[in-house]
Amino acid sequence: MLSKKDRKNLEIKFNNIYLNSKISNKLYTDEIINLINKFNKKNKVRNNLKISEKTSLVISYGNSVTDGNRKSLKVFYGFYKKYLKKSFDTIHFLPFYPSSSDSGFAVKDHYKIDPRLGTWSDVRRISQISNVMGDLVINHSSARGLWFSNFLKNKSPGKGYFFAVDKNFKSTNVIRPREHRLLKKINLMDKEKYLWRTFSPDQIDLNFKNPKVLMRFIKIILNLINHGIRIFRLDAIAYLWKESGTKCINHYNTHNIIKLIRTICSLLSKECIIITETNLPEKENLSYFGKNDEANWVYNFSLSPLLVYSLLFEDSKKITKWSKNFPSTKKNNNYLNFIASHDGIGMRPIEGILDNNTKKKFFQRLKKNGGEFSFRKILGKGKNVYEANITLFNAFKKSNIDKNGKFGFERYFAAHRIMMSFEGVPAIYFNSIFGNSNDNSKYIISGNKRDLNRYRWNSLKLENHLKDKKSKQNKYYVNMINLLKIRNKQKAFHPNAQRITLDLGSRVFAFKRTSLDKKQTITCITNMTSNVQLLNINGKIMNGKNLLNEKLVDINKKLQLQPFQTVWISN
Repeated sequence: MLSKKDRKNLEIKFNNIYLNSKISNKLYTDEIINLINKFNKKNKVRNNLKISEKTSLVISYGNSVTDGNRKSLKVFYGFYKKYLKKSFDTIHFLPFYPSSSDSGFAVKDHYKIDPRLGTWSDVRRISQISNVMGDLVINHSSARGLWFSNFLKNKSPGKGYFFAVDKNFKSTNVIRPREHRLLKKINLMDKEKYLWRTFSPDQIDLNFKNPKVLMRFIKIILNLINHGIRIFRLDAIAYLWKESGTKCINHYNTHNIIKLIRTICSLLSKECIIITETNLPEKENLSYFGKNDEANWVYNFSLSPLLVYSLLFEDSKKITKWSKNFPSTKKNNNYLNFIASHDGIGMRPIEGILDNNTKKKFFQRLKKNGGEFSFRKILGKGKNVYEANITLFNAFKKSNIDKNGKFGFERYFAAHRIMMSFEGVPAIYFNSIFGNSNDNSKYIISGNKRDLNRYRWNSLKLENHLKDKKSKQNKYYVNMINLLKIRNKQKAFHPNAQRITLDLGSRVFAFKRTSLDKKQTITCITNMTSNVQLLNINGKIMNGKNLLNEKLVDINKKLQLQPFQTVWISN
């Protein structure tokens, strides 16, 4: 049973959201308390997650690998056990619910699994051999789901669930992540209303001013935990709360809702982790840590575009300056580091870090490498690039300096070595493990730019590639797994281990990591260029062994780095 202090804390958190509401806040907080007590009675033993240097995520769709016969989650289970389990202790499954569009993000039913993927028993089975991270698609729901159908009929569940405004709502200041028309005029209960559609005409925003919507998602979280999911990605959370005349992003009540969810999760007998997905300028993104009372983890959105830019243009000045100013995490908080995802390389996080001319040059290079771009509307200014849609393989293929693509492979793994050693938890997209190039065939058919990096593998075909030592897939897989094998044994790569950025010139990117117990220090130095670099490191680092090739490093001699080579020098 919850203590009086815990009950009071929940009441305060709930009241902060619905301060001026006429609803019975006590009625809802009593329901939350009953839900927590019921859950804890069923799950009596406290079950904590173990987060350490061994924690690495693989990001995958439920059908990233299929065989044409079995349900794809069963296929993934077998593939994961055979090829990935020793390297990745956590799987992030992108939305596996029945959906009408956007590769799963237009959810029709949060309580079911797409029958083509499998069942809840498949998820529970996977959760017995791995931590499982799932998406809480919390900002919007499908226009073709039961909730929306009932919303139009004024029936439950769904009555009052969706955000509709009248003509008096001032939306001129709204920050947009897309370029389609935001509002859709409808007739609702004989009144003219406008539906709010942040991400697409098929994804209607939910109305969190109705506490029943919040209660519904609290119950969904508990249901997901009961099915083995312990880490929650709060999808598009920044857009949750809307007020007339405001930007309708990063509203204080959005932060209050995250605080309530964090508090609820902290009171459960099964430890959970909350991750906010906020593809925004860095200061806004980091605000979702709150005062160590909101997200447990936030995505390190700036790292991906900065790494790609720095390696393509062979200049570390921008990323070194950024790293020096990038705040260290606090206890129980972490960064989730990634380079590639199912979406694309987000460009809002480098606002204020790269100037417009630099970004223009960057975009031109990505375009030449096969990239497409998704845009967002800006009031009175047309549109800006929101994200680059491209695989990492294509992104690193050629550069203005390396026009023939001699060092594409080296750039690719230099980026991953930096990402894996940087402060935080590394997450690697399934297709990046095998060096996938752009899926142009799918893009031509679908017209969806994000499909360039959403290739689905036939398991037999992929396994045959992995058995062939001369195949591209085997080459990328072996190198990726070997890196993780080394990385996951180093205490100095604990997500919260200290990071100190070193300035060794504009041709290398370097930082030092020190383990929590202060016993291990690893100096990570990467040549960001296609030329051999000679570094005078005497007095700057200690003697040690390069973990990546087991050779001793003599600090009295100049350190020679081959094009895009990394050294992890451990004491």
